[in-house]
Amino acid sequence: MIRFGRWLAMPRLDGARLAPLLALAALILLSAAASPYFLKAQNLLNILRQVSYAGTIALGMTFVIIGGGIDLSVGSLAAMAGGLAILVINATGGGPVSIGLGVLTALGVGMAGGALNGVLVTRCRIAPFVATLGTMSIFRSLTLYCIDAGEYRCVSDAYRRLGAGSLLGLFIPVWLFLALAAALQVLLTRTRYGRYVLAVGANEQVARYSAIRVELVRFVTYVLTGFTVGVTAVMFGSRLNAVSSSNMGLYYEMDAIAAVVIGGTSMAGGSGAVLGTVLGAIILGIINNMLNMLGVSPYLQGTVKGAVIILAVLVQYQAHRRA
Repeated sequence: MIRFGRWLAMPRLDGARLAPLLALAALILLSAAASPYFLKAQNLLNILRQVSYAGTIALGMTFVIIGGGIDLSVGSLAAMAGGLAILVINATGGGPVSIGLGVLTALGVGMAGGALNGVLVTRCRIAPFVATLGTMSIFRSLTLYCIDAGEYRCVSDAYRRLGAGSLLGLFIPVWLFLALAAALQVLLTRTRYGRYVLAVGANEQVARYSAIRVELVRFVTYVLTGFTVGVTAVMFGSRLNAVSSSNMGLYYEMDAIAAVVIGGTSMAGGSGAVLGTVLGAIILGIINNMLNMLGVSPYLQGTVKGAVIILAVLVQYQAHRRA
């Protein structure tokens, strides 16, 4: 009999990995004290739904960052993948087969964009920050060009059910987020590839001496992130049955990186956990929710996110110094 608990188990809880859990518990207590509406079921479900989009991308970003890279193009790629999926659905009639083709288009575009980033980083030897900064501009520009900076609108009402539907009380995007988190946690902690990602991020030279194909390992992390981008593109685009060429995916890269860092993954690479990223995404969601409930200007919310990222990196730095 397969022991699923062993496969989904978190790595040993040290101080760095325990910090996100403690922070989440403290936030829940503070939020419950600050607002009587926080613990209402509908509010909690809405938080999970909101974090599931950028959170899904953050799951893939975890692998990229653990492997010693970064990906700034995820938001623009999500907009392009979601927009092209709608164009395919509209062009093929909007029926069930069309929706299937649209979903495959989004996943394919996402993975192709991730593969492009991977090639630029591993084959062309361009620094990940510079390579993905360039593709971020390319993907957004192409998204705007295809629709003349307008909005991609889907003709199929059935497409909306993917992002707006629910199952057993949870929205479908939340189920996908949780399912991907479980699968990728197993991939990272219980497979040879996961060990290779950790080894490459910890010490690239030693990984080469150990006969690990460093470039291939890093390339796959970008393709994997592209896949999670495609999933988010489908979920968000189908929820609204439309994609804004200028606004969809805006700041998703910031939210994804923040979730990864808050979840305990080192920006230097070599350590991290997918389930920690889930906690980081939920922490961000609770912060956003409380800022809205307290009437804080949305223009200041980016300030709070930036401060949280800086604080998380400082905590990591101090933890590594003590270690």
